Amino acid sequence: MLEEQFARELRRWRSRRRISQLDLAIRADTTQRHLSFLEQGRSQPGRAMVVRLAESLDLSLRERNELLLAAGYAPIYTESSLDAPELGPVREALERILDGHLPYPAVVVRPYGELVTANPAFDVLSEGAAPALLEPPVNVLRLALHPDGMARRVQNLAEWGRHITGSLRDQARQSPDPALEEFIAELAGYLPDIDPPAAHLGFAVPLRLRVREGELHLITTLTSFATAVDVTLSELRLEAFLPADETTATILRQRG
Repeated sequence: MLEEQFARELRRWRSRRRISQLDLAIRADTTQRHLSFLEQGRSQPGRAMVVRLAESLDLSLRERNELLLAAGYAPIYTESSLDAPELGPVREALERILDGHLPYPAVVVRPYGELVTANPAFDVLSEGAAPALLEPPVNVLRLALHPDGMARRVQNLAEWGRHITGSLRDQARQSPDPALEEFIAELAGYLPDIDPPAAHLGFAVPLRLRVREGELHLITTLTSFATAVDVTLSELRLEAFLPADETTATILRQRG
């Protein structure tokens, strides 16, 4: 029955978020009694209630659609193709941002690191990588940590790589996915041990990347479309690399 399916999913997400029934009821502007009935499959929620609960549980747009389906309702958030005309302004905006970030590298990725597009400075990250890692669809996280990719040039692979896998583990705790767990295990297998863990002094842990001109120190920023109501758009991330010192900036300007 739909009530039981929705009840099971609601209990699972509330447990995953570690929220009490009372707290979730307050967030969703309902009563604890009604929420208890929903979790027992004794009541059928209206569509507006499902949306409020999904928002209160901080679910992604894709997960909100799945919760609506579990309750017997059609998804309300569209999932457009990146080539769709309605996303034309988005594509143009991303291209302007990527070009404006030159001579520093920047990429746009889908979940779990699948490359959508990049600016020409991406070659500082991909140079010397095995051709198989650069065949579409390129995964920039695999490229970063694979021994035939960037890893052979990353001077602080153990430390920097664990920031990547740590971030993915945070995602997995937030939104469990067996495919993501498998991917994390793959990436973790590429990383050497940290012995002993080095204390880092500074404002951020940089990527220390060897290039023919010397060693780059790069830090990253992540940008997302915070107000997106399209699944595809909500899942895009723009990762921009910035120089952490003047030497790095000079090398990248000269290469550019």
